[in-house]
This record gives sequence, C-alpha cells and structure tokens, in this order.
Amino acid sequence: MTPPEPAALVYVFAVCRGGDLTALAELPGLGTGAPVRTLAAGPLTAVVQDVPAAGFGEEALRQRLSDRDELERCARAHHAVITAVSALVPAVPLPLATLYLDDGRVREALGERRTSFLTALDRIAGRAEWGVKVYAPTGAPPSAPDAGPAPDADAPPGPSRPAATGSGRAYLDRVRTRQRDREQRHTLALRAAERVDTVVRGLAVAARRLRPHGVEVTGKHRTHVLNAAYLLDLGRERELRAALASLRRDETDVQIELSGPWAPYSFADGGIADGRIAEGAINERGPNEEEIDKGRISEGRVDERRIDGAQVNGGGTPP
Repeated sequence: MTPPEPAALVYVFAVCRGGDLTALAELPGLGTGAPVRTLAAGPLTAVVQDVPAAGFGEEALRQRLSDRDELERCARAHHAVITAVSALVPAVPLPLATLYLDDGRVREALGERRTSFLTALDRIAGRAEWGVKVYAPTGAPPSAPDAGPAPDADAPPGPSRPAATGSGRAYLDRVRTRQRDREQRHTLALRAAERVDTVVRGLAVAARRLRPHGVEVTGKHRTHVLNAAYLLDLGRERELRAALASLRRDETDVQIELSGPWAPYSFADGGIADGRIAEGAINERGPNEEEIDKGRISEGRVDERRIDGAQVNGGGTPP
C-alpha cells in the first residue's frame, strides 16, 4: 500500500550549535504562514520552516525554480533567514531548497554529518566571507584608432577608396593590431587579478575561486577576470579595505569590487561539497549574487537532487 503524501515538508535554512534564536520566530521565511523554528539534533540545531508539500513537492518545486521571479523571491527569503541566524551565532548555510519529509529525517541527516558540521562551525566561528571581483574593460583604448570598415573591392577609386593596392593590407594590419592589443590588455588584466588575489589571500584564512560571470551579467563593456571569496577573521575589514584601496591605485587597468561581509556560504559546506546532505533531501543551488542585488546565496546551479528517492531536475546551468 502506497503511504499517503505528507501535507507539509521541512525546509532547512542553516545548521548551528544552538543559542538564543528566539528572534527568528518573527521572520516570515518563505512566507508560508508557519514560523521559522529550531530543531535540535544532539549538539546541532537546524533552523527550519514547515512548507506545504503542494507548493514544494517534486513537480511544484521544479516549476518554482524554473520561474526566474519566483526563484529570486525564494533566494531572497532564504538569504534573509541565513543572514539573521549568522548575526546571532555561527551558522552553516544550506543550499537553496533543502527539503526533508519530516523532522525525523532532518535529525537523521544532521546525525550522519555531525562531525562535518561541527568542523565547519569551528572553521567559520569569528569569521566572515568577503567577495572580490576584478573586471577588465573590453573597449579599445581611447588613443587607439578605429580600424573602420573594410574597403569595398568593387568600388571605384575615389576619396573613400584609394587606388593604392596596399589599402586592403593596411586595413587587415589595423584589425590584427587591435586584436593583438585586446589580447595584451586581457593578459595584463589577468596578471593584475592574480596580484589582487595574492594580496587578499595574505589577509585571509581561506580563499576560494568561483566561476567568473559571463556577459549576460557583467555587460558587454567589461570582462570578469577574477571572482573569488575570502574568509577573514572579524576585525580585519579595515586592513582589507586599505589593501584594496592601494591596489586600485596601482592596478589602473582593471576595476576591483569588494562585497560583504556575508555569511560564509563558500566555506561552510558542512561536508556537503557533493551537493547532498543525505538521501532524503533536495539541495538546490540558487542564483548568483547579481541576481539578488549581490546577496551571496550560493554560487552554483539548480541541478539534479533528491527528495527521499524522487529525483528533481532543475533549470540551471552547470558551472
């Protein structure tokens, strides 16, 4: 006999060691009407919310995460809860749309990963994540002349087409020069990005390179050459900002952006780097930070995950 479908699922936002988390009950979470609550499992505590199975089950979740507006709404809500938890206690953020059938499954998952979560909590305690991005302008230098249109071989000699047979070669030379200049500028930008990374790594306790964003995010006027996250001890913000200010003065060929502090999404995987906590969960990677006003949700993909054995295929792009 097929067991009845549950009326509600348990959505897990983060894992911590407990503490005074009563303020979380005031958060709307995903807006389901149920309170954000805590669920103890030995030394660990999960921050959770009950959500209707009709709205977060397999098919409903697939549709929800394939709708950009709904995906963004869920990502913002997810991020807001994690930010609130991290302001109170060290917390391991879980990926967007981590769902379990009931409280018992959550406790089982936390028990199976207890050591990994405790190790992650030790690693992030007293620290915060900062994001550094380096961009290279894609336009030609102001002093570089435009190659202009290719000469028309069929046009008669005149002001727009000199009779000299070398005009075509001159055009091709200009095109090659512009291409060579672009390649040289990109090489210089990559070297500048490496210098930026070296300096910031010197201040951090851990660093992680993330996938650069494409033109659909950055725009056509600049190229993303460094996208990195750094875990810094609290209290080093002034050193970080001073170091980046100096780098901006020295590295004039690139644009350097700093964001943070964030909850340590990039350094608190709790042993779930493979994308799963345990059988019985969906772990969906959310949108990148530009899609939610640069809020660091979880840079990765909406991918194939599981909810108690049922596969869910999301609509993201693999890194």
